[in-house]
Amino acid sequence: MSLKKAGLIIFIVLLIDQISKIYIKTSFMLGEEVKVLDWFSILFVENEGMAWGTKIPGQYGKLALTLFRLVAIFGIGYWLVDSIKKNGSRILITSIALIFAGAFGNIIDSVFYGITFSDSYNKVATFLPEGGGYGTLFHGKVVDMLYFPLYEGYLPDWIPFWGGKFFTFFEPVFNIADSSISIGVVLLLLFNKRAFPKEEKE
Repeated sequence: MSLKKAGLIIFIVLLIDQISKIYIKTSFMLGEEVKVLDWFSILFVENEGMAWGTKIPGQYGKLALTLFRLVAIFGIGYWLVDSIKKNGSRILITSIALIFAGAFGNIIDSVFYGITFSDSYNKVATFLPEGGGYGTLFHGKVVDMLYFPLYEGYLPDWIPFWGGKFFTFFEPVFNIADSSISIGVVLLLLFNKRAFPKEEKE
């Protein structure tokens, strides 16, 4: 696969990701939910940390995370270009392109959203507000909106530890960028032999 085709994949994912995030940010208040199906909702939340909402403690935790993401994206970008130069398999390049696009999509939020949007607490955010954004450069929050509560209810009493408690599966809220990263990783795992073919010995 050529760099041009890989770039097209990245562009499409980034476009869909950012359009969906900007729409949610400028149309929903934080915590607002629209039920699409019994098992699927659009729920606006913001994530200022790592996966699963984990945060790095301390005053500079958020900055350290954003800088780490920037370093990681350069590493993934190098991996992508190097794989193309070495005529890597289509599945490998497609997977790396998806991972790169997803990582880059969330980096845009972390780096720029703090200065380009007002906050969303009890109001719909404004793009490029006159008084400035809700944060500073490198201190933006990642916008999430896809929520799939496939099961919600109280667990049977006979289940150890969690019996009788209210349980939601699947609880995480995520976005298009997260989906792109997950798809890329799953492709590498499922098609590992095609992604990394072993050279035949002469």
